[in-house]
Amino acid sequence: MTLKSYYEEDERKESSNNQLTKARPIMKIKILTTTLLIGLSFGTLFSQSFNKPKLDSLMDILAEKNNAMGSVTISRNGLLVYNRAIGYSSISSDEKLPATIQTKYRIGSITKIFTATMIFQLIEDGKLSLNTTVDKYFPQLPNARNITIRNLLNHRSGLYNFTDDPEYVIWETQPKTQDEMLAIITKDGVDFQPDEKFSYSNSGYVILGYIIEKVSKESYSKYLSNTITSKIGLSSTYVGTKTDLKKGESYSYDFSDYWVQSTETDMSIPGGAGAIVSTPSDLTKFIESLFSLKLVSYSSLEQMKTLTDGFGMGMFQIPFYEKQAYGHNGGIDDFASYLAYFPDDNLAVAYCTNGQVYPMNDILTGILSIYFDKPYSIPLFNLKPEDLEKYLGVYSTTQFSAKVTITEKAGTLFAQVTGGPLFPLEPTEKDIFKCDPMGITIEFNLDETELTIKEGENGILFTK
Repeated sequence: MTLKSYYEEDERKESSNNQLTKARPIMKIKILTTTLLIGLSFGTLFSQSFNKPKLDSLMDILAEKNNAMGSVTISRNGLLVYNRAIGYSSISSDEKLPATIQTKYRIGSITKIFTATMIFQLIEDGKLSLNTTVDKYFPQLPNARNITIRNLLNHRSGLYNFTDDPEYVIWETQPKTQDEMLAIITKDGVDFQPDEKFSYSNSGYVILGYIIEKVSKESYSKYLSNTITSKIGLSSTYVGTKTDLKKGESYSYDFSDYWVQSTETDMSIPGGAGAIVSTPSDLTKFIESLFSLKLVSYSSLEQMKTLTDGFGMGMFQIPFYEKQAYGHNGGIDDFASYLAYFPDDNLAVAYCTNGQVYPMNDILTGILSIYFDKPYSIPLFNLKPEDLEKYLGVYSTTQFSAKVTITEKAGTLFAQVTGGPLFPLEPTEKDIFKCDPMGITIEFNLDETELTIKEGENGILFTK
């Protein structure tokens, strides 16, 4: 997408009065931006080796400048290629506990791939079908006679997404029974008729988790262990409870001059939509096993991969340059996660973070760019907050209604177009910043309180 088309798309959104709901980060899918979702036409030859020192440098500077905490694993053909942890699993006034490659993180919506896998296992066992309707198990749900397992899997059920409830932030830390969750999902009825359209819904996957328990006559946790984790040796993957440092689990943090511990969602709430705890190395082993047909059949995997309105059953497609991956991302509290498998390269990549200032999407762009030998400059993060104050503000143009907001966090300058994501800016010379993933340069004219966003030789002038 070019800069101009980005603004034009924003114009269309504003003119149609579409308002995007900004929900808490729990399991809320965030469609990855920039080069992670832009399939470019040119290709490069794959190399079995990559620039490990450069990736180490990226992780080093993220840790040094308090721009991220977390862990990354890259695996190819089932063999570990890269494994690195930065930051801390716990920070208190008494001590800081460094994260290790064994540190466990809440993975949020990556749980949905596990849930979908278990559903297809039950289908293969003849205990379910994609056309089974929900009323067989939970007739009290609205439209239960018309909603199928297929609708739940590909987010086309029409059930209200409970994490969009304005009151969700009030009760998210409180334990909920199955009956209480069903009542919460039921109270707002349906947003549309089944299969009418796509709408991401945590409610659907919570219900799928309950159906797994009904059909298997086991707890979700036990069935996960029997059919996936014990089967393929995932010793650090299980349904989470309250964070336990003795188990090697981590807290999540927000950064405001220093790392501040976040509240914890009670894991009785997300269930099959986002309650699993894991490590990046376990996640890569899981998705490699899934794609090597150790967990489901070829037919089931193909159905999971088949996209409708951009989403499959438990996963979606993630283009990177000329390559295509399948996977999911996740967010819960201040944890964020990413899991992708590139079938043509037999490559699995997982990243889990318990604290981020520099956007995860840009970290992933860096990790993949370095691995696949794409053009990439490591961000410097070398300016102090007081150096950046002169650039801050809201800038507008006569060409579009969209505005550009310039903000600063932890010594990094960020730009955000109305309705779009934050993207970091890297200083290149005096009053000039660039964003390689977006392919743009921003030049500030402080005397005139202006900035120009350039894409190649073309530029758009904005005034503060």
